[in-house]
Amino acid sequence: MSPPRRAVLRTLATAAVLALVTGTAGCGGDAEAGAGQATELRYQGSAGQVTLPELAADLGYLGDVRLNWIGNVTGGPQDIQATATGQSDFGGAFNGAIVKLAAANAPITAVVSYYGSDAQSFQGYYVLDDNPIRGPRDLIGKKVGMNTLGAHAEAVLKTWLARGRLTPAEIKQVELVALPPVNTEQSLRQKQIDVAVLGGVIRDKAIASGGIRTVFTDHELLGAFSAGTYVFRDDFIKRNPDTVKAFVTGVGKAIEWARTQPRETVVARMRDIIAKRGRNEDPSLVAYWKSSGVAGRGGVIGEQEFGTWIDWLAAEGELKGDRPKPADIYTNRFNPFVDGGGA
Repeated sequence: MSPPRRAVLRTLATAAVLALVTGTAGCGGDAEAGAGQATELRYQGSAGQVTLPELAADLGYLGDVRLNWIGNVTGGPQDIQATATGQSDFGGAFNGAIVKLAAANAPITAVVSYYGSDAQSFQGYYVLDDNPIRGPRDLIGKKVGMNTLGAHAEAVLKTWLARGRLTPAEIKQVELVALPPVNTEQSLRQKQIDVAVLGGVIRDKAIASGGIRTVFTDHELLGAFSAGTYVFRDDFIKRNPDTVKAFVTGVGKAIEWARTQPRETVVARMRDIIAKRGRNEDPSLVAYWKSSGVAGRGGVIGEQEFGTWIDWLAAEGELKGDRPKPADIYTNRFNPFVDGGGA
């Protein structure tokens, strides 16, 4: 495991232990509810974009539960670390990153899927049109820019490289560079990196600008799948089961609303949300929205969506001791869409 990835895991593990020792995992928005359950959820958003919980709140799907924005997220691992340490009440990340945090004994549980890859929404690996990179072996000695290390983009890339018959030693020669998503396209065009990992509306905007081409996508490699979930701390869930159920139900309903509405309707709603919240953002990104990419109806989590990455992390040597079981990391018990149900 490379030093940056060891550092990520070490930071997450330390944060989780500190949360348990200092009791910070028990503080926050739910602490003021007294004997009642939490009615406010602190969270991190994403600049220029609308998250599913924000969409759910605007549609009235969260009931009496309110969202309290505390800032914007820099990456999935940071988001769930903030949840583990009690700085936020929920956070979302790539399922592999959640596996690593759970393996470090962080008291968190995944409750609903919120993003994934399908034919419309996916993460792609892009180069400039005149770049000769075509296959896995062409990446040896090259720089690949992605939003965060040790998460979705790295896992998919290394899976592709391994399937391309690169040896572990050769894979280590591919240099991974962490970049904010909003800067990744610019870094590619300025030739500071050789390959850019782009997803969602940021990818679509970059493609619309021209001059780049696809090397491969996670959807081409793995098919349609949900890739990330929202997590809560276990102590929060224990004290606030109705709040968590309202959140999961609302997010699930928002997923299905966006799945069944005309694209123009969803984009218009997102623009309206950005305008109303007044965060001085550029709303142009949402014009490129296509889908959440969530595979399961209402965000229901499938066992393979954790099992795949448990196996990958174990093969990478990142899981010490017994492998965690998917059932110990996630639950669908709060989701009314499980087993074909509806909300």
